[in-house]
Amino acid sequence: MSAPGAAVRVLIVDDQALFREALATLLEVQPEIEVVGEAGNGEEAVRRCAELRPDVVLMDLRMPVLDGIAATDRLRVEQPGVRVLALTTFDDDADVFAALRAGAVGYLLKDVSSARLVEALVAARRGESVLQPSVAAKVVARVARLPHEDTPVRQPPAVALSDRELDVVRLLAAGHSNREIAGSLYLAEGTVKNLVTSVLSKLQVRDRTQAALRARELGLC
Repeated sequence: MSAPGAAVRVLIVDDQALFREALATLLEVQPEIEVVGEAGNGEEAVRRCAELRPDVVLMDLRMPVLDGIAATDRLRVEQPGVRVLALTTFDDDADVFAALRAGAVGYLLKDVSSARLVEALVAARRGESVLQPSVAAKVVARVARLPHEDTPVRQPPAVALSDRELDVVRLLAAGHSNREIAGSLYLAEGTVKNLVTSVLSKLQVRDRTQAALRARELGLC
């Protein structure tokens, strides 16, 4: 995998060869990105990840042999250092939440701009959540439908976050980057990075997207 300052190593996974080729052509001219390979289905994606060790996998969801959600779940176990960014045509609730539960750090639609896609790939390598606005709205709506208790929700003993960590997890769940969190809380970006690492450990999750979902389940934000 690449060093933090190097280009983001990307594997493109999609069952449409023409789309893969067009996307590779688009990304290869970006200095921040290095396209290291392509795959036409989830099974091939898992195999190629083991060979190529990309930083980020751009994963389509509906593919033959092994779909993108199943492939993401396998990569979460077999290649925990690889970030998966879902890139698909569909934004229905079932696909969105299945992909996030499987371990995807983000979810974008194929009508995303090239500039936004590059930003998302760079952020995904850092483990930051990257959600299409319509997808973020679905997550918020899902949380809003959860049963509401009149009494305050208390943290379980196993999730004892400090007040500052709670501030961070609430901003994280709202989709803010480390830089934005640092600005909001008047902290150094390095301090925020350390706090995020601590939050992930305490919530027992591997990335920011799962941390946001877990925090909402626990009533922390």
